[in-house]
Amino acid sequence: MSTRARGLFGGTFDPPHLGHVAAATAAIAELGLGELVITVAGDPQLKDPPVAPAAIRLEMARAAFAPVARAVVSDVELARPGPTYTIDTVEALLAGAPGEPLVLVVGADAAASMPRWHRAAALARLATVAVVPREGFGPGPPPGFEGRGIEMAPVDLSSTSVRDALAHGADPAALLPAGVVPVVLANRLYSP
Repeated sequence: MSTRARGLFGGTFDPPHLGHVAAATAAIAELGLGELVITVAGDPQLKDPPVAPAAIRLEMARAAFAPVARAVVSDVELARPGPTYTIDTVEALLAGAPGEPLVLVVGADAAASMPRWHRAAALARLATVAVVPREGFGPGPPPGFEGRGIEMAPVDLSSTSVRDALAHGADPAALLPAGVVPVVLANRLYSP
């Protein structure tokens, strides 16, 4: 993959956890990405509403990915009103850099649902997919999408499991990037 290629890694990031950082780091290294744009979903369509407010999720994402070289956290999805659709973000990124390849980095759990995403056929034409392994899901892109799997050991974390663990008194330092811990504590998020 060319170093000119750019990646897009989106999510609710409620909260961003060590698995997210591992996935971003592996994608940048393995795909040779010049930049990985991290987007925080404002109104995710296929998930429950976020627990933390959007501004705090953006702050947590910036803290989580700050140490990752070539990762850039964007508020593009929070600035856009209405539902959050990946295709809108892909089209905006491509309009800003015509001719530059775009790789959509997704977890295998999310990849499995991609054929049901808003304007999935258009998304499949505009970006290739790099799939981060998740326990219990296949390694490659979903039907109708071009791409490949990322070679890394699956990280057995999800934002749901992290919120649940924190609600039961787990040590946030064992689950969250160091920069995210003070944000979670200061805002009394996910606590018992």
